[in-house]
Amino acid sequence: MAADTATIHASAVLIGPKAALIRGPAGSGKSQLVWDLLQKAESGALPFARLVGDDRVHVELHGGRLLVRPAPALAGMIEIYGLGIRRLAYEPVAAVGLVVDLVAGDATRHPGQDAGKAVIDGVSLPRLAVAPGMPAAAMVLAFLKTLPAAN
Repeated sequence: MAADTATIHASAVLIGPKAALIRGPAGSGKSQLVWDLLQKAESGALPFARLVGDDRVHVELHGGRLLVRPAPALAGMIEIYGLGIRRLAYEPVAAVGLVVDLVAGDATRHPGQDAGKAVIDGVSLPRLAVAPGMPAAAMVLAFLKTLPAAN
């Protein structure tokens, strides 16, 4: 791991070829969203999903891409409400393709074009802002499976 790797309070799940980096305050549902997306893959609603990291992850810029890895002490572990810490298969590294911000203060019914972007370490990524109380997994599925309407 590179010395300039930053540890952030977030979770990540590989969905197909790219990872969703899930940010939000403690208790916002990051672990639950990871679990829900893993279950969506099990049911066939997503082609593939695997845990990258839960609660704390490392992000680093590499070759113009933002990579995410699990924090070593937490690799392969996820918190499931009511069960505690559980072990799962995990990906050791993935390229981030989507940023999901839970309990986002700027989430709106019809977000502007700029609201759909996040810049991390100079890398511009698609961003999904999820308002408090909204079904995050359903919104991620809709984001991945639909295209914006023409303006």
